[in-house]
Amino acid sequence: MLYLVRMDVRLPADMPPAEAAEIKSREKAYSQSLQRDGRWPHLWRVAGEYANYSVFDVEGHDELHELLSSLPLFPYMDIDVTPLARHPSAIA
Repeated sequence: MLYLVRMDVRLPADMPPAEAAEIKSREKAYSQSLQRDGRWPHLWRVAGEYANYSVFDVEGHDELHELLSSLPLFPYMDIDVTPLARHPSAIA
């Protein structure tokens, strides 16, 4: 199943910079592993915001929830999920 996911990151203003850097480093490693294995085929930054749009290709809702809740930045994110279905006019 394909899902369009918007993630808005909201780190606490009082988070120590070293802690934020460590969380971001773990986030990058984890997200890149999911990209390499094909479950996170698209990752797009929202210009001017600390946010992204991503497409996930996973078995279903439970797998998506597991992946998202395992993100190191998950406690600091607002997440919107939209399940996608093939459009009848699509040629690809």
